[in-house]
Amino acid sequence: MKAETTLNPPSTAKYSQGFWKRQVTSYVYILPVLIIYGLMTFGPIITTIIYSFQKVNLAKPPEWVGFQNYVRMFGNPLFLTAWKNILIFMGLSILMGFMVPIVLSLLVNEMRRLGKFFQTMVYLPSLIPIAVALLVWRQIYAPGGGVLNSILTAVGIPAQMWLQNPDMVKPSIVIIMTWLGAGGSVLIYLSALQEIPTEIYEAAELDGFSFMQRIWFITLPLLSSRMQIMLILQIINVGQLFTEPYILTSGGPANASMTPVLELYRTAFDRSDFGLASAWSVSLLVVLSAFSVVYLWLSFRRDKRANPNS
Repeated sequence: MKAETTLNPPSTAKYSQGFWKRQVTSYVYILPVLIIYGLMTFGPIITTIIYSFQKVNLAKPPEWVGFQNYVRMFGNPLFLTAWKNILIFMGLSILMGFMVPIVLSLLVNEMRRLGKFFQTMVYLPSLIPIAVALLVWRQIYAPGGGVLNSILTAVGIPAQMWLQNPDMVKPSIVIIMTWLGAGGSVLIYLSALQEIPTEIYEAAELDGFSFMQRIWFITLPLLSSRMQIMLILQIINVGQLFTEPYILTSGGPANASMTPVLELYRTAFDRSDFGLASAWSVSLLVVLSAFSVVYLWLSFRRDKRANPNS
């Protein structure tokens, strides 16, 4: 009679030791990449924070000034103006830049034959270089002879000062931002809509749901997690607004389109005050990092909902 043999599983201690040994070996291989990535990512951030406490220009060595740059930044009337403007830009972008892609994606998703065509048409503006697009829009908004004012005068409406009126410059810029950025957001929402099982819609149709009821009770709840993430990304992107006001208005009229990044750029490259510009950068870093933390939390929560066992 042969003796019975049993396979004893490895002990937990030995398995754990082997696991950590493999992990250490893996990290040793990628350590050079991690070091380079850390220097490229966190090096400039740490340098900017240090510069914010110094008087920095290209002619003299840096001079430590403590919180003087922050005192100058908070004492500058443009500080409150720029942040007030960016908050208004964020609010307008939520009304237009955030809602328009959702509506467009819902409409395109309902199209059976021309869906691909309109999907391509919506995405086309995203392929145009932003500087070229802004120059074209500046001609469209031109107070004399512009395309938009020509259409208005043709139907009996007075011409408007789109970029020259402090009350109209922000909505005018947000319209351009929406036109440029809606295409990518529409594609993201369309991919999410295609993940929704068609059986849910078929069951809703059998129950007598109308088009608007299907959207309100089925589509929007299932898109809510994606919409939350896109909203935070929208706020982060608008918080870094620079190119549009720089090319179209230079921050005017009467600083109505001045933004923190635009004032940062002027402080650094027009006035060569890199210490004060670094203080502006730190203020942006703090505000946008808070929104980034919210974005990461929402992404983590969405992943946990999608993979509850992970």
